[in-house]
Amino acid sequence: MKKEELLIERLKKYRRLDMYPFHMPGHKRAEGIKLSFPDPFSVDITEIDGFDNLHHPEGILKESMKWASSLYGSDHTWYLVNGSTCGLLSAISAAVPHRGKILVSRNCHKAVYHGIYLNHLEAVYVYPQSVPGLGIQGGILPEDVENALKKDPDIQAVLMVSPTYDGIVSDVKAIAEIVHKAGLPLIVDEAHGAHFAYGDAFPKSALELGADAVIQSVHKTLPSLTQTALLHVKNNRPDGGCYLDVKKVERYLQIYQSSSPSYVLMASIENSIFLMDQYRKEGKVAEFEAALLKIRKKLGKMKPLRLVERDLRGTAGIFDVDISKIVVSVRGSGLTGEMLSQILREKYHLEMEMCGADYVTAIAAIGDSKKGLKRLKKALLEIDKELEKNGNICNDDPDENVYSRHAKQVMPVFKAMDGEKEAVPLKESCGRICGEFAYIYPPGIPLLAPGEQITEEILKTLQDYIEKDLPVQGLEDTDLVTIQVMALSGGRSV
Repeated sequence: MKKEELLIERLKKYRRLDMYPFHMPGHKRAEGIKLSFPDPFSVDITEIDGFDNLHHPEGILKESMKWASSLYGSDHTWYLVNGSTCGLLSAISAAVPHRGKILVSRNCHKAVYHGIYLNHLEAVYVYPQSVPGLGIQGGILPEDVENALKKDPDIQAVLMVSPTYDGIVSDVKAIAEIVHKAGLPLIVDEAHGAHFAYGDAFPKSALELGADAVIQSVHKTLPSLTQTALLHVKNNRPDGGCYLDVKKVERYLQIYQSSSPSYVLMASIENSIFLMDQYRKEGKVAEFEAALLKIRKKLGKMKPLRLVERDLRGTAGIFDVDISKIVVSVRGSGLTGEMLSQILREKYHLEMEMCGADYVTAIAAIGDSKKGLKRLKKALLEIDKELEKNGNICNDDPDENVYSRHAKQVMPVFKAMDGEKEAVPLKESCGRICGEFAYIYPPGIPLLAPGEQITEEILKTLQDYIEKDLPVQGLEDTDLVTIQVMALSGGRSV
């Protein structure tokens, strides 16, 4: 390998380009804030005297996590250096015994499905609502959770995503009350909501609304390095206890986290929380919120393109909308999400966080510069004006959001993943039982999970996503021509 081909050289070259990041991590490469973080090599140590041990905290790390807990309003907080993934895996493993049953929102991240597989769990799904005309998923209805728990008394825990990748917040308080009435723990994947605690214009955190375990990715929206996260647990039982076994949570964290946790990453977590607390006190978070609201007011006037706004509250299971997620629907504009993302990248040098079939999502964070936010506003308004001028408006009415469609489970995830499989052409897979995951990444929400029947509807959607050049992943065949299905001895549903 030549020196110029090294990853570090490619990163340095990319850094010199004019590409502006409307994606994670939230520090935004220090475009809009000053970060006095030292050279990582100069502070990269191991568990030497005086620096404690993340897996057995007794000193500075114990005090640091206790301080973080007080800021977020939890009873227990742990630093995560393996991302929200290890927090989700630990919470699932602590809450549900091996071969148990868990109720999960279908729009969960793939890490949740991995937890279901590793623990040989049976998953029962509750589905998000669909937002008409925008192509995004809505929230989870409390009554759907209640009905699922009444229908299946063997469920041992509930796990949901709030906010979604696109900033959609469900009624966590109402859901928590329902779950606790059943005597069960509520785990909330709040990976995209680590910033909620710092601003009045942001939605309330699930920690304030009754969730028992909350997992947050500080790297997504705070000025922290990639793969840093937090796991919070709160004592919500009427007797002051916790619906989760805290000792089990700690045990599984030791299993799922690296035995050599990076002090650079831990320092980054702590520093990002400290900075956000300072920014809140100094009014900088309020300034950021005001800038977002000002930009959103301008973008709200777009016509062919449409901004996902807070007026959706009270519809489609949506309790609140995170203003820092700038989600733009292309439905009816003549564009696809990928096309808009490509225009923003190639013409305006703006890199989005993700695109779906019908929308793009930009992540705004405290690390953004005023210039960067103005560039995004200007670009979107120009594109919208051009679309309107050219008459690129159509009244298409595509199918409802794919994540609202009920999957037909034929066997548990673990049985399908470990069972005998064969590869068949994707176009001929209708009716077969899927043996692998299929998802767009980001966000990593499965269109298909192992053990589910491949229906004509889902197959059509998957093929449509491939044709639109969306980042379909999970299939063993990276050319996306074949799909792994269960062998015919038990691979076609009747």
